[in-house]
Amino acid sequence: MDIIQCKDVSKSFGEKVALDHVSVNIPKGMIFGLLGPNGAGKTTLIRIINRITIPSGGTILFDGHPITQSDVERIGYLPEERGLYRKMKVGDQAMYLAQLKGMSAKDAGDALRSWFVKFGIQSWWNKKVEELSKGMAQKVQFITTVVHRPSLLILDEPFSGFDPVNAQLIRDEILKLKEEGSTIVLSTHNMESVEELCDNIALINKSRLVITGGVDEIRHKYGNNNVELVYTSSASLQPAGSLFRILSDTCDSDRHTAVLSLERGTDTNEVLRHIISQPLVVNSYKELVPRMNDIFIKLVTEEE
Repeated sequence: MDIIQCKDVSKSFGEKVALDHVSVNIPKGMIFGLLGPNGAGKTTLIRIINRITIPSGGTILFDGHPITQSDVERIGYLPEERGLYRKMKVGDQAMYLAQLKGMSAKDAGDALRSWFVKFGIQSWWNKKVEELSKGMAQKVQFITTVVHRPSLLILDEPFSGFDPVNAQLIRDEILKLKEEGSTIVLSTHNMESVEELCDNIALINKSRLVITGGVDEIRHKYGNNNVELVYTSSASLQPAGSLFRILSDTCDSDRHTAVLSLERGTDTNEVLRHIISQPLVVNSYKELVPRMNDIFIKLVTEEE
């Protein structure tokens, strides 16, 4: 079942079209990557889902019904433009933001202190936000986004500004939240994070939906039918024109790493039979699937 259904959503600002009849479904319990270059329309769609912006056309359904303001309380939103009140104390601000999402003062205090301990920042409670570094402030804002245990989390560039250790801490928490039943929308330019975390993606470019689907499904769809063969032999692998071409074959002592381009429709078992008929030992054989970064560039460039 889908937690969010965007049906034919459009948004214009004067003559500028920000979204052009975009339809996207976000499945429950998944990590969903919302991708696209700067200015593609991602943030506009996120703001429409959060009811910050009203669409010019189309419908947003939340759990099967038209989204309402009360549904927004079940959403946690971490915008790319970070915003904390610099003169307020960290604890006071975190309490205020948690109660805006409907938590009682007691529940908010208990949950926030638990999160502060988990992130090792309990000593920050009485500091002013202006005393924190950018990374420290982002930790606080992440906590205030997730503290009310939202059904849907929308995280816009959540790893921006974090060092590798703290970026991994946030990744681990995102995966835990998914395990606990939250649905996460991840808007990012970091394709490594997309491959590591996301189950499904949607790519928006120039206000239009370009592609949507499972990450593995899309990576295989845009594959070029190449495989990597690692083998041991004193001689090089011989090609088989009807089955595959050898694109490269590098050798270190008698250990070879070859990239083969299979002919379309080729039976993998037939390829392997041809390989093992030669005087060599197969160490590994695997499909070379393109990275999401390469697919992103290819699709956006084609649109251009």
